Amino acid sequence: MQLDRLVNFHKTLGDPTRIRILALLQNGPLHGQAIAGKLGLRPPTITHHMAKLREIGLIIERREKNTIYFSLNQKKLEFSATAILRMVSEISEKESETMKQTDHHQVIKNFFTPDGRLKQIPAQRKKKIIVMTHMVKGLKQGVVYEEKEINEFLKGYHEDFATLRRELVMNQFMYRQNNKYEMNPPELWMID
Repeated sequence: MQLDRLVNFHKTLGDPTRIRILALLQNGPLHGQAIAGKLGLRPPTITHHMAKLREIGLIIERREKNTIYFSLNQKKLEFSATAILRMVSEISEKESETMKQTDHHQVIKNFFTPDGRLKQIPAQRKKKIIVMTHMVKGLKQGVVYEEKEINEFLKGYHEDFATLRRELVMNQFMYRQNNKYEMNPPELWMID
């Protein structure tokens, strides 16, 4: 529904005469005869264009006896004009999130065997981060692990547990002190 209104707004403003009318109304209210005179058009033409602008809510009408004065609905114009930016942003964010999830799933599928073993440690940092994020799901926050426990945990994924352990520390997944390891909060992980 929002998309239909947005398309209709831009179709309506696709006529140069309507944009000229809005520019005139920017300076204050005018009646149809005045608009026709300033634009060199006939009153029925102005009536047609005003009906189109009224449909999308860009003009406000005020009647004085037999004369109708038109004024610009500035707030509606600003809101509608920026709506496309907001919508494109929202769509972009959703698609970006979907692409991230698809990429994440594809990396997991490519680097892990069906039984959960790591085929190889990715060379590319982005893929390495995805792999490590997947692996640390098996560790608990707030638990202090001995180095031997971390080694055993990582051997379940790959024989080069020392490289994996080092990568977990370097990328802030884990904190190490005196051969004891603890998970960092996800906000500290270097995943961006």
